Amino acid sequence: MTAASAAGLLVWAEIVHRRTSRQALGTSTTSPGGSEAVVVLGYRDAGPRANFVNRYRVRVGLRSQDPRATESVLVLCGGAVGGEVPEAELMARYARERGYTGPIRLDVESRTTAENIRNAIHLIEGADAIKIVSHAPHAVVGREYLWQLRPDLAARLVRGDDDRIGEAPVLKVAAAFIAWRHGVRRRRA
Repeated sequence: MTAASAAGLLVWAEIVHRRTSRQALGTSTTSPGGSEAVVVLGYRDAGPRANFVNRYRVRVGLRSQDPRATESVLVLCGGAVGGEVPEAELMARYARERGYTGPIRLDVESRTTAENIRNAIHLIEGADAIKIVSHAPHAVVGREYLWQLRPDLAARLVRGDDDRIGEAPVLKVAAAFIAWRHGVRRRRA
């Protein structure tokens, strides 16, 4: 691959991330200072520690918390898909290792993104603002599921801090390809 091709691929991935980080958001005009739930979608993890992808997603979730929120809860999603310990527990352990002392709610049963959202609903119903975070193209899939399942809650969706230029370029390229493939499948259906 030439340097120009590699640069073009990185620029494309950045554009995909920027665009998807702003899609399927709510219509609510919730002002800062209310309660919020930050939902972190898990990724297949064999353990015994959170893998690179889940550590990245937890960091995105932590930085997405609004310091002006009256209450901010971290909702970590993922069952024991790749190993014996649920991804949500591995991510919770990592969040605590990073010094997070706030409230955490876990979904330790889900095996797919759709299940992440379905199982998180009862954990986020009381929040004034809801953020679903992962890689931006994956997070928009989660937001779309919430729109399908609970439009009343989806109206409360706001952006997380999942789009930073130049951050995790390899993960961004992989996520952009997955988003592209997801879009192709959706258009065929």
